[in-house]
Amino acid sequence: MDISRRELLGTSALAAVAWPGLGAAGEQSVRGAGRLSVSRRRLLLRHTWTIARNSSDFKDNVFVRVERDGVVGWGEAAPNVRYGQSAEQTMTAIEKARPVIEAGDWRHYVDLRAEWERAMPNESCACAAVDIAILDWVGRRLQAPLYRLFGLDARKAPVTTFTIGIDTPERIKQKVAEAKDFPVLKIKVGTENDEGIVAAVREATDKPLRVDANEGWRDKEQALRKIQWLQGRGVELIEQPLPAAMIEETAWLRERLEIPILADEAVTRAADIPKLAGAYDGINIKLMKAGGIQEALRMIHLARALGLKIMLGCMIESSVAISAAAQISPLVDYADLDGNLLISNDPFVGVGVQEGKLILNDRAGLGVSERDKG
Repeated sequence: MDISRRELLGTSALAAVAWPGLGAAGEQSVRGAGRLSVSRRRLLLRHTWTIARNSSDFKDNVFVRVERDGVVGWGEAAPNVRYGQSAEQTMTAIEKARPVIEAGDWRHYVDLRAEWERAMPNESCACAAVDIAILDWVGRRLQAPLYRLFGLDARKAPVTTFTIGIDTPERIKQKVAEAKDFPVLKIKVGTENDEGIVAAVREATDKPLRVDANEGWRDKEQALRKIQWLQGRGVELIEQPLPAAMIEETAWLRERLEIPILADEAVTRAADIPKLAGAYDGINIKLMKAGGIQEALRMIHLARALGLKIMLGCMIESSVAISAAAQISPLVDYADLDGNLLISNDPFVGVGVQEGKLILNDRAGLGVSERDKG
């Protein structure tokens, strides 16, 4: 069948439409100067957030805004004390990379990423904020959602869990009631009262559970006893039962259990994955650990090649970072993208949730917009 020139150009719409004014070689330089701004916003938690390591009532996250040619992109960093990060340190790191970012050609974000990572080494959440912002800008400039540019089907976005933090039995039951629209719950454990926590949840619901110990069990025998007790109580998987360095002990544990074990703190970037393949059944990828969407995609493909299950998780984040992760969620087995649902003052609107299922919208880039302050 003959294809007209018009139809042929239509099939390459990204090349034809994305960058107005491109020459035949498609390499005209960007027209305007890039501008980057950095700000800190305090996100207030609906409930005191307690995990095995610590408790908090708020999180100070860092937001990046980039603008060029009248197009704006947003990014977010969620610093985590587990990785030695703070909002001040993150902002300082991004400022160091400002010249590289503002002068760079954002269309060539793959090459540019290597430059900003050299400018702020070992600053994963700072790199994530920049990566998210640049890709949001690219999507908005191309006038398409990122998931569509990645060739993904939004209908395949998974159900996200809703996380119940460590608390008293009465408060746990209240939290479970508040999460009535979510078909799967994630339960934080890693304390001396783990049985009481799970028992309180089970008094309130019979929904499937995913349990996260956050390295809270300190030896393999303790972890074995805990998980054996959890077997038969509707628990689908266990996240990070032992400290990240205890890979051999986790492999020992895995040999004796039927419940899948997923790595969280033990995996940050793609380079971590091969050594975990024999000890864990899967990994939890977070943009803040990985340094952004680009590295997260590498991790997904490597994990698949090694036969590992994949969860896409988050820190306490606004709709900017959650929507960024949601763009690649059709590629994973499990989602734990509820960080924006745990705060009371989300400054953005983005990905939706309907009966637990992530709903990706048709807006360009991340699909986010600033919340009406009025």
